[in-house]
Amino acid sequence: MTFYVESETDRELPFNAEEVAGRVIAEALETEKCPYEVSVNVLLTDNEGIHVLNREHRGIDCPTDVLSFPNVDYDVPADFSSIEDRAEDYFDPESGELCLGDIVISVDRVYEQSEEYGHSSMREYAFLVAHSMLHLLGYDHMASPEAEVMERKQEEILDRLGITRNEHGTDRTAPCQGEQLNEEKEV
Repeated sequence: MTFYVESETDRELPFNAEEVAGRVIAEALETEKCPYEVSVNVLLTDNEGIHVLNREHRGIDCPTDVLSFPNVDYDVPADFSSIEDRAEDYFDPESGELCLGDIVISVDRVYEQSEEYGHSSMREYAFLVAHSMLHLLGYDHMASPEAEVMERKQEEILDRLGITRNEHGTDRTAPCQGEQLNEEKEV
């Protein structure tokens, strides 16, 4: 697996963002039984930077917490059976890795949402990486059944890594990109 974490913000996270992203990415791939070596890019930005991307790529004129730019089109989420039919579109010809796509995370939102939901910034960051990885693997949360599947898978990935909320915090359903999420549930 190859992944890159690049930062274009001066705001730093109080943990090793590359190490956490690597663990979450690897666990998501293991959970979804990805049979390939993959590459993923992670860009850390601020609210201003993600606002620009959200407006340019989604037509939503506000910042969001995470954006996902998948490279692979799946008929069914995480179904890798027909990937090789389009090898020239999906695999790096030099490394042979499956190029899953790009993840963009607002560090400002990591801090804001970790405070709002009462858990650590590391847990929030890991949640956003897991959420985005599921998008890169073909999952979505636009309809209720899909959202429930995605939420369950996010929690499974984090639980397997031992990245949990603190006992006094609240959790939320999967964040809808570009929307304010107000629903919380008790832990």
